Parts: sequence; structure tokens; C-alpha cells
Amino acid sequence: MMRYGFGSHLVFVVLLAACIATAAAHGTKGNERLPVVGMAPDFALTTQSGERLSLAHFRDNVLVVTFIYATCKDTCPVLTAKMASLQRPLGAEFGRRVHFVSITVDPEIDTPEVLRRYADAHGADRRGWSFLTGTPDEIRSVVRAYGGFARKNPRGDVDHLYITSLVDRTGAIRVQYIGYRFDPDEMLRDLKALLRE
Repeated sequence: MMRYGFGSHLVFVVLLAACIATAAAHGTKGNERLPVVGMAPDFALTTQSGERLSLAHFRDNVLVVTFIYATCKDTCPVLTAKMASLQRPLGAEFGRRVHFVSITVDPEIDTPEVLRRYADAHGADRRGWSFLTGTPDEIRSVVRAYGGFARKNPRGDVDHLYITSLVDRTGAIRVQYIGYRFDPDEMLRDLKALLRE
């Protein structure tokens, strides 16, 4: 579900427990509204096309924010494939009222060109899906702000917490999925619920 070194700090364990508690809190029934977790932290990063993009750009849209890196061989491709599988079921809303944002946790390697190739390899419709990079400091700040964790290992891979946030049209985080084994049908239902609000 998630990969991290056992040498990680106690702070990460506490953060992980808090994130899991937050993610588990979204179980709603019937027509109940999804709870508000908090306001989504702002970001200003560089897209796969080399343009700067901030959270404010997505105001009045439902947003899915997740963290990946292009050279990941195991869990990132699974997470990205699950998100890609939601593009078609969202129909005309995808790219118009729903956007996906995948932020790299390996900015030294993941240039805009690398992210563009990654997007194409995974069938991402770039009209509604942005892949973002930035300076190492920018990425560290965004990862922490969204409750994540990332550490590059000497062998080149990145241990990181897989956290995916659903942000409503007012900029509030409403759901956070921890790991990559979430049910894409559940995410689709949550996205549609946010679109109805």
C-alpha cells in the first residue's frame, strides 16, 4: 500500500496516523455531504508544458491532487493507471469541471519533458490532467503541506507516502486517500458528489 523506510522519523509515523484517520473519516451514506478536511495548500509549480500553474487556476473546479515520480517501477504506475481509468467515466466533465494534478516527488529527474513522456505513456488526457514539477524546495514544501512524505534513497528510488486529495470547487480538501489500493469506483462517486454540490 505504501513504501517507506523503517528508519523514518517518529514524526512521519505520527503524520501517517493522522492522515489515515483523516482518510477514513469520509465514509458518507446516501446524500450526505463529504466532510471538509481543511483548505487545500496553495502551490505554484511547472507543468509538463513548461508553464507555471497554481492552485488558484483550478478555482471553481473539482481537483484531484496526487504525488508520483516517473521512474517509479511499482506503485506509481498503478496509481496513475487507476486515475487514467476515471477519465472516460467522467465524460465531458473531465477537463471542463474536473482536473487531475500529479506532482512529482523527484524533481531532479522529472523535468517537464520527462513528465510529458510519462503522461503520454499512461494515456493521460492533458486537457484535464497536469503533471507538475518544480525546484526541490518547492516540491518539499508542497509534499509536506499536503500531509505527505518523500525521501530519495541512495539507489535512486523515492520512498514516499501515496496520498491523493480531492479538492472541491471552493478549494477545500474533502477526501484524502492513503495508498494506491483505493477503489476507483469510490473515487468516481466522490468526484460526482462534489460536482453536484
